[in-house]
This record gives sequence, C-alpha cells and structure tokens, in this order.
Amino acid sequence: MNAALKNNIKNAPLAFWSGLVFFIIVCVFLISAGWQSYVSVMQDKAVPVSSLIINGNTPYTHNDEIVSAIKQSQLHNFFKLDVNQVQQNLENLPWVYAASVRKQWPNEVRVYVIDQTPVAQWNEDFFINEHGVIFQADKSRVVNQLPKLFGPEGSELLALENYRNFNSLLTYIKVEVAELTLTERHAWQLTLVDGVSLNLGREDRIQRVQRFINAYQQIKSYAQQDMQVDYIDLRYDTGMAVGWKPVITNNEKLKEQTNA
Repeated sequence: MNAALKNNIKNAPLAFWSGLVFFIIVCVFLISAGWQSYVSVMQDKAVPVSSLIINGNTPYTHNDEIVSAIKQSQLHNFFKLDVNQVQQNLENLPWVYAASVRKQWPNEVRVYVIDQTPVAQWNEDFFINEHGVIFQADKSRVVNQLPKLFGPEGSELLALENYRNFNSLLTYIKVEVAELTLTERHAWQLTLVDGVSLNLGREDRIQRVQRFINAYQQIKSYAQQDMQVDYIDLRYDTGMAVGWKPVITNNEKLKEQTNA
C-alpha cells in the first residue's frame, strides 16, 4: 500500500466529520432564518388584509353591518386572521342565515353571505324561515306583507306545514291565508286576506276547509250589497254557521284610520 493511499484512509474520518458539521451549521442557519421570517410575518401589522371581497344574497343585512362584523377579527395580520371566528361573527348578525369565509394569498379575504328568507311572522316578535326555523330580526326591513302565524312554543313547524296545506287548497278559489292561529287547545283558526275568519276546531281541519271551498260560491251569492261575511264556523259534522257584518266603505275606513 503506497503512502498516498494510507494518508487518504487516515483523513477520511476527518473529512466526514467536517462535512457533517458543515451540514449541521447550514441546517441551523436555514431553521433560524425561517423562524425569523415566521416571527416577522406574525408580528402585528405584518401582511395586513388590504382587500375584502363581499358576495352573496343579502336583501336584509346592510353592507356596513357585514364589514363591521368582519372587523371584529384581526384584519391587521393576514396569518393571524381566524376565518372560523369571522364566519361566526357574520352568522351572529340577526338577518344572516349562513356565511363562508376564506383567505387568499397574499392579502385578500373573501366572504359569501346569505340572508334568512322569512316566509311568515311568528307570534308577532319572530319570523319563520323556509326551513321552519324561528329567528328574531328587525321587522322594519321586510317590505312585503307576510302571513302571521300564532301558536304555542315549539309548534312553529306544525303551524307552517298546515299554513302551506291550507293555502294549497284555497288556491282553487283564489284566496289566501293572512293569519293562522293554533290555540293552546290545538284548535285551528284562519283569517283570509279578505278578512273572513274560519273556525276549524281541532278535528278534520282539511275536510272542513274543503267543505268551505265547496260552499264558497254559494256563500258569496247570499251576500247582500251592504253586508259581507264576517266568520264561518265549520265545527259541525255537516254544514256550517255563517256570520255577517256591514260592508265598510272607503270613507269609513279612512275615518277609522284617522281616529286611530
């Protein structure tokens, strides 16, 4: 074995350890640099959110309310912003049904907001949405007239289901339910858009509405020029009781509104 080969063998461990030390130093440097970069971007006011995109269907929630809810979170730091918290803040708004939030690098937040769809008022102070869920919100933001449903606590789904069934039946005579009441004794009462009240009682409510529909034209034919139907009591095995009231003229309506 010549001298050069012997020297290479002797120096091999030294070269290995030198290379390992160098590799460790490079790794430490890279980790340190990465950590410093992470700390830097996580500091307050580092990479702030500068672009906010709002989309969705919000006929009742105002845009400034959405922005205010979003600003409750840390918009000054893109990385610290918790999208789940932003979503929760948005869904806490009275008129919001659902919201989704996502961040888009480097400084953008996109939100999509959907408002509740009220289909009826519930016990004056609440609304029912299309899923039968009650919620409370500012009534002044509803422009169109909604039917009014009344009932014991927890009966909103039952009331909404029956309201839809009654309305479906009444389309045959082109009238609609303006108000529905389910009493504590589980009796059903309807007020139609023309002001006529139907007392259905507790049993056979669908059959009784059908009986009213069948007799509708005949009842109208009995009306006199100065009289109109006030109520119809259908709580009978056969037939019904009809109550009448004087027709209120436009002048009389105006006088009542002025006195009120």
